[in-house]
Amino acid sequence: MKPFRIRVPASSANIGPGFDSMGLALDLYLTLDIAPSDKWEIEQHSPHLPEATSADDHLIVQTARDIASRWNKELPACKMVVWSDIPLARGLGSSASAIVAGIELADRACGLSLTQKQKLDLGSEIEGHPDNIAPALMGGFIISTDINHEIGWMSLPIPDLEAVVYIPEKGLMTEEARSVLPETYKREHATSASAVSNVLIASLASGDYLLAGKMMEHDLFHEPYRAEMIPHYDDIRQEAKQHGAYGTVISGAGPTMISFAPKGQGQAIVSHFKNTMPDYQVALLQVDYKGVCPLPL
Repeated sequence: MKPFRIRVPASSANIGPGFDSMGLALDLYLTLDIAPSDKWEIEQHSPHLPEATSADDHLIVQTARDIASRWNKELPACKMVVWSDIPLARGLGSSASAIVAGIELADRACGLSLTQKQKLDLGSEIEGHPDNIAPALMGGFIISTDINHEIGWMSLPIPDLEAVVYIPEKGLMTEEARSVLPETYKREHATSASAVSNVLIASLASGDYLLAGKMMEHDLFHEPYRAEMIPHYDDIRQEAKQHGAYGTVISGAGPTMISFAPKGQGQAIVSHFKNTMPDYQVALLQVDYKGVCPLPL
């Protein structure tokens, strides 16, 4: 095995009403440098990574070993050096990025030659749904669903948008954010919520970003229930729109929020919030259209 590098983008799921079905890859990255070794060595160089550096407790290694075993292979010992720009428990797909990295590690280290479909199916099975896995794997804006363990997906280009993220210091676990959601929805409620999602997709496909922004902010599936868990939820939405954003939503399960703005206008939003919310990490991000990238070293 020759040394290689794996780079996986962050992702933002839901995009308002696309609950558990829409996801967008962003240009924050989890990066692994892999080299053969007589024993497992793990070095981590980011405050955004969990403390575990034992191979037995590391999600990336656990995932890679699981995938290798399904093909009756044993994952060889490696030296793994890890960097990450993706904060944990902030709604930016850190676990999906780690799972995709693990699948890619197993594929390269064990010579599995997995197809993109196999990687998507495996990642979605491990993560539980494909909304973060699909963009982390393939890049771009992906609409996806799991029907009888078969992943259907479609990529939708959104070339004229950029994103502003508002990342608070305190995280929010997905399990906690899901606990406030209803177990069931009445038919009328579900019909209205689905209609909002449908119009969002149609407006993005047609390039009507003003309408898309309006639809983003009228989700009925999850945002009304999670809003009270998100610091400054209403203030961020209102002020972002005043400074040129089309719409602002919770990123994944939160607590990060994400605004979508016309190309070239996102920096003005960032500058405003850096002055008014110094306790937040506010950043201008672009859509990543490459997805996971295995690279030579």
